[in-house]
Amino acid sequence: MANLKTLAKDTAIYGLSSIVGRFLNYLLVPLHTAKIAAESGGYGIVSNLYAWAALLFALLTFGMETTYFRFANKEGEDPRMVLSTALRLVGGVGIVFLVLVFCLLHPISRAMGYAAHPEYVACFAIIGAMDAFQAILFSYLRQQHRPIKFMALKLLFIIANVILNLVIFLVLPLLFSRYPAVQAFYERYNYGVGLIFFVNLLCTLIVMFAFVGEMKGITYGFSRSLASRMLGYAWPILLLGVVGILGQTFDKMAFPRLMPGKEGFVQLGIYGACVKIAMIMTLLTQAFRYAYEPFVFGGAKDKDSPEMLAAGMKYFVIFTLLAFLAVVFYMPVLRYLVANHDYWVGLRVVPIVMAGEIFMGIYFNLSFWYKLTDQTWWGAVLSAAGAIVMIAINILFVPTHGYMACAWGIFCGYGTSMLLSYAVGQKKYPIAYPMKDIALYVLLAAVLYGCSFLTSRLPVALQLVAGTLLLLLFVAYIVRRDLPLSSIPIVNRLVRKK
Repeated sequence: MANLKTLAKDTAIYGLSSIVGRFLNYLLVPLHTAKIAAESGGYGIVSNLYAWAALLFALLTFGMETTYFRFANKEGEDPRMVLSTALRLVGGVGIVFLVLVFCLLHPISRAMGYAAHPEYVACFAIIGAMDAFQAILFSYLRQQHRPIKFMALKLLFIIANVILNLVIFLVLPLLFSRYPAVQAFYERYNYGVGLIFFVNLLCTLIVMFAFVGEMKGITYGFSRSLASRMLGYAWPILLLGVVGILGQTFDKMAFPRLMPGKEGFVQLGIYGACVKIAMIMTLLTQAFRYAYEPFVFGGAKDKDSPEMLAAGMKYFVIFTLLAFLAVVFYMPVLRYLVANHDYWVGLRVVPIVMAGEIFMGIYFNLSFWYKLTDQTWWGAVLSAAGAIVMIAINILFVPTHGYMACAWGIFCGYGTSMLLSYAVGQKKYPIAYPMKDIALYVLLAAVLYGCSFLTSRLPVALQLVAGTLLLLLFVAYIVRRDLPLSSIPIVNRLVRKK
């Protein structure tokens, strides 16, 4: 129980940084969709390049985040040497990568469709190398159970990014009449779209300076034998990461190719904007992962580990289903996050993508069986199966069905990985997951979601009232079955006082 309390506390702190940070970041969605017209395809450029950035991050970290946790908590390993070796490996790869990109900048830019703006590609190359290096430093903070600094640095980046984006789209246009050069500069970079990337680079540099103290860890030395063992552990995770990222971003990377011309960027922009609402699931999964990964690896030798994994799975499913229902029931309000009504046609992808993200979260929780048994190559195999399904759906159906094929690709791809991981995991590392309880929650959520369609033609106020009542039914079931109010410390103290 003490371990679960530690997990809950760390999840709350990491979750707070993710939730507050993502909320602040969401402020950019109405800003960007209001200032970047859907028909311009500008938001499609944003979605496309950030998809490439996600793949780049997976390549440049090459599994060292998880590998660092595994070796830093391994008996007989010096955590300081593990940190230094990981930093030197990731930093060295990042430097080599940057040299290659700048030597081949123009050919790469032409191949990506940005021949007119090679500076965009250069910008993301630098961001990717720094983000990969910072990923090890953030992992160090998590391994040392320093969630406060972790949260502070994450929020520093996001707050600076939001403020500078506000300057780009709200302040700079006010200067056009007096300073034509400012307007020319603004228009040169796709009417402010390109400036988003430069702001990202600046904010990444700010965070790098804030990591000066932790970067001293690179001076602890370098062990070739340790590096060899770490790389041996990491390469399957690299494959897993690349395959996993392809599953998340292939649709956005390939969309302009599958649907060529301006229409491709227009549809991608609509899809990319609406998917932001569905990312609440990614937020919850990420917050859970930040606390759960060091928690599991640190307690892998405990005899209660399988029981802890089973309990963690159950509560993850419960609260992600709760979040799913909250989003779909309050969609009449949440849709205003996408400020321009021209984007609203894409909101139908939100429930499908959220369901897919729940599958991804479950798959992440299931993945500990191969991480704890050092069979990480299974992760690459299982993720590859899901990615193949997702990519096939995109290639076959995007040309005719547009971004709806992207949403169903996510759903089917993550669902495939989840089911295969459960089937194989129960043979390799059996865990008694409470499947009956989980199934009941899924069934109840599905029924309540179905009921929401009956209210879809009502006025918005009545839709919200009906949605609130349906959500309260789900909460009441949680309280009655798995989270009695007496188990909540604050409520328990109030009851005792009475």
